[in-house]
Amino acid sequence: MAEENPAKESRIRIAEELPVTAVDFIKQESWDSFFTSKGADDFCEWYADWPQFRTSLISHLSFPAPAQTPEKLSILVPACGASRLSEHLYDEGFRNITNVDFSKVVIQAMMKRNIKVRPEMRWRVMDITNIQFPSGTFDVIVDKGGLDILMDSELGPRSGLRSYISEVKRLLKAGGRYICLTLAEPLVLGLLFLKFRFGWKINLYTIYDEASPGTNTQQTFMLVAEKSFLTVVSRIAPFMDVSFLESQGNQVHELLEALERENIVRTAYSEGTYKWYSLEELKQGVKGNIGEIESGRHINLFLGETGVSRFFYTCVLLDAPAETGPFSDQFRVIIFLRSHSAQKILAAELRQWLVLQCVKAARLLIIVQDSNHICIKWADIEKDVSHFISQLTPDEAGDEYEIVVSSEDDTVDGIKQRTILVPSVLTGLMYVEDVRYNKSQDLTFRRLCFHTTETLLHSEAQLSTEAFRQKKGKPKKIASSGELKVDHKILTNGFHKGVIAGLQLFSAHSKTTTKAGGLVKTVIIGLGTGILPMFMKNCIPSLKIEVVELDPVVLNVASEYFGFIEDERLKVHISDAIEFVRERANSEAAGSKIDVLIIDVGSSDSSSGLISPEADFVEESFLLTVKDSLSDKGLFIIKLVSRFSSVISVVHSKLRTVFSNLYHVYVDDGFVEIIFALKKEAPVKVDEACDALARSLEHNYGQDWAKRVLRDSKCIEPLE
Repeated sequence: MAEENPAKESRIRIAEELPVTAVDFIKQESWDSFFTSKGADDFCEWYADWPQFRTSLISHLSFPAPAQTPEKLSILVPACGASRLSEHLYDEGFRNITNVDFSKVVIQAMMKRNIKVRPEMRWRVMDITNIQFPSGTFDVIVDKGGLDILMDSELGPRSGLRSYISEVKRLLKAGGRYICLTLAEPLVLGLLFLKFRFGWKINLYTIYDEASPGTNTQQTFMLVAEKSFLTVVSRIAPFMDVSFLESQGNQVHELLEALERENIVRTAYSEGTYKWYSLEELKQGVKGNIGEIESGRHINLFLGETGVSRFFYTCVLLDAPAETGPFSDQFRVIIFLRSHSAQKILAAELRQWLVLQCVKAARLLIIVQDSNHICIKWADIEKDVSHFISQLTPDEAGDEYEIVVSSEDDTVDGIKQRTILVPSVLTGLMYVEDVRYNKSQDLTFRRLCFHTTETLLHSEAQLSTEAFRQKKGKPKKIASSGELKVDHKILTNGFHKGVIAGLQLFSAHSKTTTKAGGLVKTVIIGLGTGILPMFMKNCIPSLKIEVVELDPVVLNVASEYFGFIEDERLKVHISDAIEFVRERANSEAAGSKIDVLIIDVGSSDSSSGLISPEADFVEESFLLTVKDSLSDKGLFIIKLVSRFSSVISVVHSKLRTVFSNLYHVYVDDGFVEIIFALKKEAPVKVDEACDALARSLEHNYGQDWAKRVLRDSKCIEPLE
């Protein structure tokens, strides 16, 4: 008779007592009730016991010099529950441990249990999707089951998982490690692979249950993601006994398939990725003598070192051509705060040389912040990078160099009125700003900025003293003298103008608007300021518009500050966009399909390599869902922005796999690419479509904006 496994039996007993529904799993009161019934001494372990993963875990808590020693290594244990994981780590010599859980009951119980025997260990009541510690606080985050529980979230599984992973990436120091014990189910694995793709080195290990080999219980895995350089794309290295895994059933089979698919994608990215260098490589002479100014030299590099700096920084080093002298400075450093213009500079080498020309320096180091540096003070950044900057100072400059901090937000007159700060749990901090771009023009713009997105600036609207709303049956409200209101009949955003041009062009060609007066069912993912849907409603009466926005706070901002109004032709759904599109794709109800689907969202995750959209929206599985959601003559419009040509190439490849009829246009000086994908297979002759559009616009509208649409539509061409 086989010997019984008491620990395993304990886990089964505990599992039977756990909350039973998806909603219960994410309710604080459900866990408070559960832990109250258990007591402090009745500990609860998920998946695996300490002896099964002790050796493997501790091996990943060893950092090379000059990193922290074990007793100083800062470790976070999220969703700690009543597990003894942190107690075991403490007893192994790791004393700087912080445990968080949103159950006050379990935190109080665990604190009481450990206060005397493990006095240096800390316990905090916190939601792991909104952890209240500064960025770059921890060397290691050890997650034992916390990620998996977020698959079931009242905000939608993707929302909770995304928020938590964003917190993990924010909280880790440069070179830090996220160690996750997980069942590696498809939803979790897909998101982990996606979110830890750019700038992370991933290894995957099997946790063996030696006491119960060959059983049919689910296999536990340990994923280790190390925070590396921003654009390095590495294949995922599995450290597993494949012969053993193949006997474990469908769970492991799905994991191996997902791993193979992800490594194919990573290979495609890495083969075209620009070459980036570390400071150590430059000191070794891979790009010549870095102590001397070499005429015309251009280097993409990263500054940062594990155990030395809190973060890694994306940089460009330029040595001016000798003939462009004389120079006012031998060495100048410009740190660009996150902004739309800063991303443009980083994406285009020509713009970088223009900046060098303007500052008149023999050597220029450009440092660009990204979303990893949210809420970091300038003094902290200067301290973090000064050690590395000194090593890049040319010999002839001595110890002299100047650091300039620039927001580069394209404003000349700056912010005209006060900046309004709007916090949101889902979106993060938002700014509403009124600015003037030119002192000589009496034009004011209101713009919306998201602090957590790569572009920072989402969109803007022109303000005027004309009325912007009219209630049914009442005279139009006139603004008082000097009162500025958003003008919904003017578009200032290049993407918005391109969307309207493409929408009109392909609608005229395919005759999407019916002669019977039917409305074109249009869905926009991402509300932002609401300027685009308001313009479309006011200027294109054939559209019936639905907007999908995850965050109700964004809707409040659009309504209060940008005059956004819902009516019978314009509705907003507070919903997860991917779930919304999936429901439309699966629906067989009459009229449920979408005629035009527009994605207008920025990326909050620099590790995807994308500035826009979120990486989820260009995954092949979602693109297939998009195609199924479209009507027979449906049109899909998406904004694509990345500073890496390899990322753009991979996205193009995925789009071609799903859609055979693709067109595109570049706006904002080539920084933004707008892609139009038609569901139907027959290609469009753009010249003929432009002629049809001209006839349509002349007959139906005749407004000034229609002339701009016709001009812009002539720039649209097939995506080769």
